[in-house]
Amino acid sequence: MTAPTTAMVLAAGLGTRMRPLTNDRPKALVEVGGKALIDHVLDRLAEAGVTDAVVNVHWFADRLESHLAARTRPTIRISDERAELLETGGGLKKARPLLGDGAVFVANIDSVWIDRGDALGDLIRLWNPERMDAALLLARREGSIGFEGGGDFFLGDDGALTFRGEAASAPYAYMGVHITRPDYADHGPDGPFSLSPLWRASAAEGRLFGCVLDGDWMHVGDPQARDEAEARLKAET
Repeated sequence: MTAPTTAMVLAAGLGTRMRPLTNDRPKALVEVGGKALIDHVLDRLAEAGVTDAVVNVHWFADRLESHLAARTRPTIRISDERAELLETGGGLKKARPLLGDGAVFVANIDSVWIDRGDALGDLIRLWNPERMDAALLLARREGSIGFEGGGDFFLGDDGALTFRGEAASAPYAYMGVHITRPDYADHGPDGPFSLSPLWRASAAEGRLFGCVLDGDWMHVGDPQARDEAEARLKAET
């Protein structure tokens, strides 16, 4: 299967839970271990073979664009959401003209991880557009930093995903990176919408799959999680 060379990086959020760290910057530019969150994910994507990344911007958009202009790989293009925050689905739909026709990574900017295997490589190897609409990277709920809740998914032996539904808990959480078709959100509504309803429809049709990170996941959603993630990274070095 051809590995994706394009990524959509979702960086337009307000970062409300990250305040006061986002009082003067977008969440994407909050630093963990001396590196901006967005650079953590862009470096991972570049290592996995991504050459072109589309980044959506809204909060402190000028500052984020200025920061990204200093990068040489991957090549950065901007999907401008200054006028309206579009959420995950709306953001993907708006960026569609910039994404080309091949499979794309879609990545959040608040995930940092210590990889003891080859997480993005595993995701690439899993991806099969004939069988699936999206392939999600998952983390084990236990041991993750910054994730609160009962988990998101059950994982079948074949990699098929089932939503937690009414169960009290599920063992796996979505850790912020997936592969999908660039047109996956095209038929969503105008304006802001989430990818979650699309995933639920795909899961019901047996077309949502996933694989599990071999490593430590840090969901950097608030200042406490940022501090815990920094401590974990420091302990690893």
